[in-house]
Amino acid sequence: MQTPSWYFQRLKSMSPAEILWRIQGKCLDWVDAFQIPRGSFPSLEQAISKADRTNWQPPFRVSDLKVGEWTRDEACRDEQNWCASLISQADKITKHKLSYFHLRDHDHGHPIQWNKDHGSDIDAPIGLAQKIDYRDFNEAGDCKLVWEPNRHQHLVVLARAYRASGNEKYAWEIKKQLESWLDQCPYGYGMNWRSPMELSIRLINWVWVIDLTLESGIFSGTFRDQLLHSIYLHLREITMKYSRGSSANNHLIGEAGGVFIATSYFPQLTNATKWQSESFEILCREIELQTFMDGSNKELALEYQFFVIQFFLLCGLVGKWCGKEFPPQYWRNVERQLLFIGRLQEGGGNPVFYGDADDGYVLNLGDSHIDPKPLLGAGALLFNNGQYKAWAPDYSQSLRWLFGAVGREQFDSIAPSKEGNHLLSHAFQDSGFYLLQSGHPNEDDRISVLFDCGQLGFGTIAAHGHADALSFTLKAFGEDLIIDPGTYDYFTYPEWRQYFRSTLAHNTLEVDGQDQSVMLGLFLWGKRAAARCLDWQPSDNGGMVKGEHNGYGRLEDPVLHRRTLQLDGNKRILDITDEVVAKEQHTIRLAFHFAPTCTLEQLDETGFRVTGQNGCAILRLEKNLSAEIFYGNLQPPLGWASNGYHRKQPCPALVVRADICGETTISCSISFT
Repeated sequence: MQTPSWYFQRLKSMSPAEILWRIQGKCLDWVDAFQIPRGSFPSLEQAISKADRTNWQPPFRVSDLKVGEWTRDEACRDEQNWCASLISQADKITKHKLSYFHLRDHDHGHPIQWNKDHGSDIDAPIGLAQKIDYRDFNEAGDCKLVWEPNRHQHLVVLARAYRASGNEKYAWEIKKQLESWLDQCPYGYGMNWRSPMELSIRLINWVWVIDLTLESGIFSGTFRDQLLHSIYLHLREITMKYSRGSSANNHLIGEAGGVFIATSYFPQLTNATKWQSESFEILCREIELQTFMDGSNKELALEYQFFVIQFFLLCGLVGKWCGKEFPPQYWRNVERQLLFIGRLQEGGGNPVFYGDADDGYVLNLGDSHIDPKPLLGAGALLFNNGQYKAWAPDYSQSLRWLFGAVGREQFDSIAPSKEGNHLLSHAFQDSGFYLLQSGHPNEDDRISVLFDCGQLGFGTIAAHGHADALSFTLKAFGEDLIIDPGTYDYFTYPEWRQYFRSTLAHNTLEVDGQDQSVMLGLFLWGKRAAARCLDWQPSDNGGMVKGEHNGYGRLEDPVLHRRTLQLDGNKRILDITDEVVAKEQHTIRLAFHFAPTCTLEQLDETGFRVTGQNGCAILRLEKNLSAEIFYGNLQPPLGWASNGYHRKQPCPALVVRADICGETTISCSISFT
């Protein structure tokens, strides 16, 4: 249960129209609470006629792979390797051993217990869905731990295993698991009917599962009818409860994506044409509203950008397959988003995932959800783009499932472009990110610095933003050196949720032990720092960027923070200058968080050596500054990195402390050896 203060602040973030919509939603919940127990909702016959059930043929196929194709002699080496890995994963799933978040090959029961937080071993409520407070850990466990296996992404692994190998045991295991789900999760009851987003992701996975296993014959008879009825009720529930107002972020995109794909695949369902058109319009509108012109998603949380672009890509492909083409502007937005992602990964490895991250993805087609290369490879095919091909030169498993054998031929015909023989700096002025770069692509001399000079997050609640204004991350030698520590948790551990969003958990400056922006709830911010770029001077070997934020203007003695980063690739040095504009005394702390793969040691009074896997750097401070190394500290929490939801590990962190009075400038440098 939320506090009265939270409800007051949450109301302040809503427009009158949103408040009215939420009141209407509560009224709808009351109606459902009366009708659902009495079975007063559309029947199977009202959802789809018997003739449409028995005579239905899929309007499109999600893959051109023939049943058993990867076990034949003519399968190429990649396909044979993919098949072997797929079979290994699928065999574990047939034993109900699922892996997600911190759980690895965890036994989920026989039959699978769908209404349970398996991480905390807490049974989730199975009463009417709208009466469940999913944010209350004591009542529902961690809702994400309940919802994740119910997205049924693991069933797509089974379906792909059937398709690749021809072994029908995987198809029959899908039927068995779905039958147990339908039995344990009747319409309107339990956590798995609580969130329209979760329903939408499940729908998309059901479409892929059904289509990939059609040749097995499992989608027939009573099972087919039960599943079709549930699909219709999923669609009805989502379309009645689309997210709006301050909640219309990635959730609305996901909700519309699920509706569009399911109605495109099952056009014979009652209201399918209407719902398809409605979801199509939402997707076309939201890709504009939620994307900056520079290609960044407006939630300013990069893993969520990966998440929503999967919806946009899948919906765009389904639109092509079913003859409901999205307009050119939609695809231009997709292209901009992919270009943004491509630029951020030039420094080596995966991009730095700033802001919230919760391991969200749509479909499991064989590649990591945080690997940018399958997305960039899709961009190469969709836009015949040689730059994307240069960033993602291999035809990955995801591309094979989505674009088929013909796609491989097209992919091979695209010539990788060559932008030049050295990395360039880039400004993403709309979102407020600035990328200083030097060195050569794919070589150890490259240096890449990402500077955050933008907003806290999207909309009135900025749900997935962190208090990280003027923070920066650093890649060198093709690896992460200075990192964004991540997210770790939403609901189970409130103290860790607070820490990983805090200013001290980022590579920026904290004043008087307070955050730049004020946290009011797990996904709610009050007064927030407004950051802006003051100067941007890129050069052939790096350049300079300067920004400021006013987050500490709320203090009794207002404080303004300015930061300048200057990268000289010729001298292989990054200079960092922090200006604190104030009148009175303050305590400041300047934090640097290093990758878990790095070691940090003090050399002398002002110098610290950072040793990565491929090279070293020296961090040099001004004299007379107090500095302390932290590594996995609990009281207070410092020196932690999270590379996934409910996963964290110690990492080196350096915290520089100074007591100042009036205007102060602090300079430090990082040189690369």
